[in-house]
Amino acid sequence: MASFGIINTAFFKLLAFRGLAVLAYQVMATVVGWHIYELTHDTLALGLVGLAEVIPYFCCALFAGYAVDHYSRRWFGIAACGLLALNAAALMLVADARLPGDPLWWIYGTVACTGLARAFLGPSYSALFALVLPREVFVKASGIGSSVINFGLVGGPALGGVLVAWAGKTVAYGVAAGLCLIAAMALLTLRVKQPPPAVAAPIFASIGEGLRFVFNNQVVLGAQSLDMFAVLFGGAVALLPAFIQDVFHYGAEGLGILRAAPAAGAVLTGLFLARHPINRHAGRWLLAAVAGFGLCMIAFALAANFWLGALFLALSGVCDGVSVVMRSTILQLATPDALRGRVSAINGIFIGSSNELGAFESGVTARWLGLVPSVLFGGAMTLIVVAATAKLAPKLRKVSLSDLY
Repeated sequence: MASFGIINTAFFKLLAFRGLAVLAYQVMATVVGWHIYELTHDTLALGLVGLAEVIPYFCCALFAGYAVDHYSRRWFGIAACGLLALNAAALMLVADARLPGDPLWWIYGTVACTGLARAFLGPSYSALFALVLPREVFVKASGIGSSVINFGLVGGPALGGVLVAWAGKTVAYGVAAGLCLIAAMALLTLRVKQPPPAVAAPIFASIGEGLRFVFNNQVVLGAQSLDMFAVLFGGAVALLPAFIQDVFHYGAEGLGILRAAPAAGAVLTGLFLARHPINRHAGRWLLAAVAGFGLCMIAFALAANFWLGALFLALSGVCDGVSVVMRSTILQLATPDALRGRVSAINGIFIGSSNELGAFESGVTARWLGLVPSVLFGGAMTLIVVAATAKLAPKLRKVSLSDLY
């Protein structure tokens, strides 16, 4: 257990903030997906959830990174948790039919506000990560952090599904609101010595500095682009309510299991990598993991029953766990301290927005091709992305983490 001795009080509170925020977000995302499909029985309506979130996220992410670098690494994270709590409270009112008008518009509106809040969570966590830990433990800490985040990805869908099945949507949204408030308290009580804010600069010039760093660094750009396009095409999470109801014929608890399965695999992988970090051939491991993710998506689409589908989703989580740890460690080691908020925000646009755009792509493709063919198409595109990245980013393919110290 020596590897876990790096968890000091400040790091524990930072992990609590990030893990609980992810847990709350996943509960809301799971319940919203079920809620919308219950109202519409339309895969495109599920895809529009991703579009509603990604537009404000995309518009705000770069400015969020600038704000975190130049003003406060803590308070923007606290405010983001507060906004998530308000969104969950609004969804409680929607579930109880206490708001006038079409409930779909209210749901999409709260999802848009969620995108705004999420724009600040990643930059705040990334900037504080480098303040609470020495550089020499970044690799192991990234594995632990990935496991905590993925624990939220496991627990959130499972908790959301169980709460909907046993207590109803209103209670599920209320639990999410409470988790957001606890996450805010964890960050509020975090005591860390922050360096002086970055020298004030025109906002667009400062954002441009972060963009130039990313686009001039083949390793960073290659790692971000690989995950962005793999998630954009390969993810099937947005379509799980349709798979549950139309293919596997399970209830809400089945949705929680399927949404939790990938993160369960990722949690175990993150814990393993925290004890046995990968240093050599990190780029090759990253490429292989994303290729494995694509193959698992193809296998899930062809699964004959619910539990076989859950198994392939869990295996996809193992591959994604390797990918996330490798990518996050590369970014932490390669990014200068003064640019962490902006680079994390750019990474959020690459990765975070691709989740929501991927949800929209999945909904549109499912409408055009059908449910199962759309997932097969996404898995195949992921394999093409891996091959293209290996060809176009040779520095990423050859990189080892020891090269970045």
